[in-house]
Amino acid sequence: MGISLRAQNLPVSSIRKLIPFADKAKAQGAHVYHLNIGQPDVKSPEIMLEPLKDLDMNPVPYAPSLGTKEMRETMANYYHNLGYENVSYESIAIATGASEAIVMTLFSLCDVDDEVMVFEPFYSGYSVLAQMCGVKLVPIETRIENGFHIPQREVIEKAITKKTKAMLFSNPCNPTGAVYKKEAIDMLADIAKKHDIVLISDEVYREYIFVDRPHASLLPYLSSIPKHIVVIDSLSKRYSMCGLRLGSVLTQNKELFQSINKIATGRLSAGIIDQFVGAQAVNVPEQYFKEVQAEYKKRRDVLFEGLKQIDGVEVSQPEGAFYSMVKLPVENAEQFCVWMLEEFRDNNETVMFAPGEGFYATKGKGVDEVRMAYVINCDDLKRSVELLSKALTQYTSG
Repeated sequence: MGISLRAQNLPVSSIRKLIPFADKAKAQGAHVYHLNIGQPDVKSPEIMLEPLKDLDMNPVPYAPSLGTKEMRETMANYYHNLGYENVSYESIAIATGASEAIVMTLFSLCDVDDEVMVFEPFYSGYSVLAQMCGVKLVPIETRIENGFHIPQREVIEKAITKKTKAMLFSNPCNPTGAVYKKEAIDMLADIAKKHDIVLISDEVYREYIFVDRPHASLLPYLSSIPKHIVVIDSLSKRYSMCGLRLGSVLTQNKELFQSINKIATGRLSAGIIDQFVGAQAVNVPEQYFKEVQAEYKKRRDVLFEGLKQIDGVEVSQPEGAFYSMVKLPVENAEQFCVWMLEEFRDNNETVMFAPGEGFYATKGKGVDEVRMAYVINCDDLKRSVELLSKALTQYTSG
């Protein structure tokens, strides 16, 4: 028996591929600072977890395939509080994380070998999800010199072919931290309408913006071009609940939603206890987000200012989310990351990053880059930057 070529050709996650090296370092007694994965250390809201103590659910049943009404209404109320009163819970499907929400959407929109445009660098998980659906990602370059912002219209339209079905992007952007401007989103909406493609906006970092302009969501376009709009969401980063595995897909494209419903029934449901917890999000005060956003902004500043002091390092100041794509003065960042975990120690400490190549679809790009997630406290971030500086000095002088 052999393994399918489809499975063999799936890329390994850049975010997790070096974990065996980190585990070995820890087994040898080293302390590893994890900047490789967006796993927040900020506490989840107690007000969401407290009701679990009194939950009377025995046996534990399936949930409805599209999600419990309470969870779907919680997401709709969340959008209403953002000012989008036109969102109905009946246009929302609950998924086991944003990843499944994206798979449902791509599987519904695309046949095998159809194309989906992405702004490069992009979240590395998109590569796996696209290949699982038989979809080809078509990269559109964004540049560090321009803060990784969306390029000119002609660059995007040049990438559109007869096979183009959609454009998938995250805003704020994982992995660059770019927060796309309203004019750029307006342009994408016009392109989608003109070329009859669907925009899939992954908006899971909506709360974490550090620049003085509002988030430019696709939600305002639900009324004018409903056929072309999909909004992906998740509770993982918003409430520091990555293990809850709750995401959602919102669309008022009725044909698309019917297909998503068909897929949802085939996989039965997202977890009902997860949705019970998720529905408590309506009780989380706004102050929680203000405090968390302020904390991430402090961390962003600590990391950015520290990286600027290291010779040969290139970095653009992130505007949102909690990531930064960083160019290092090495030929191969993955080899450097492995070396740090295997050989570099300072006071028996080292750091783990995510190699940048996996955040690109264009061969050869990102080889000298890493993604850093500033999801540890400021003191640990300062120490991580210090370790990186010492490691680069040792690595490049050898």
